[in-house]
Amino acid sequence: MTATIDFRAMAGAPFDPISATLRSMFGTDDLPGLTRGLLVHDAAGWMPAASLADGTHLPQLLDAAARRWRGSPHAAAALAWKSYSYWLTLPAVLGWASARRVPLLRADDVLVHFEDHRPLLTLGYRRTIDVAVLPSDPLAISGLPEVVVVPDEAALLSAFRTSLLDEHVNPMLDAIHGEVRLGARTLMGSVASGVAYGLLRAADWLPGSTADNITTLLTALELDDLIDLENGPGGQINVQRKTCCLAFTLPKPKLCSGCVIKPS
Repeated sequence: MTATIDFRAMAGAPFDPISATLRSMFGTDDLPGLTRGLLVHDAAGWMPAASLADGTHLPQLLDAAARRWRGSPHAAAALAWKSYSYWLTLPAVLGWASARRVPLLRADDVLVHFEDHRPLLTLGYRRTIDVAVLPSDPLAISGLPEVVVVPDEAALLSAFRTSLLDEHVNPMLDAIHGEVRLGARTLMGSVASGVAYGLLRAADWLPGSTADNITTLLTALELDDLIDLENGPGGQINVQRKTCCLAFTLPKPKLCSGCVIKPS
């Protein structure tokens, strides 16, 4: 009798390393900005992020932000983007750092809803979202249709950049610019700081040097000129932004950690 090897079972679920790292970071699978388990199994009530990027539902996001923060339209938009981009990039950032598995964040494959009013919004992925992996990953021989095998680390980072920036972030920034006056550098600064903070917060559960991981990702995304990494008094790494999220303009002003504006 010939034994059949189930390569899918050996590989595990594509998002297992990401879910495990998120669970370690937050102590729960119920996260404020991501659906449980990351994948959306019933898309009723969800909208594709492409409907934000093409402007169709972007006013819904901006209106929700204005109600939440009660700031000027451009400040509310900047803070909405800061929240959105953090939760958008976090699973892919952790997937790359933990296992070199990167969900490809095309706007059609990311889903959004506004039904839970505790966070501003909740993000999740279509069940069919592609995941890029290296040839050495067990997923590479799993036969799963959503697995995209790339030849090396450079190609993996390139796939990350293309899906995140070219196929999601840049079109969405164009749509935001059509609604409010906000510079791309301000908004991209939040993407850069979100990547850095995500890796710092997960540092205890990730392999390698945190500073090296941050530098590698931000260089690949061409965002490395938007933050500096500084050594704190206790030896910890601090993120120093070079742009502002505009939280200081709110009715109750806030200066974030690492803000480019220094308290007087």
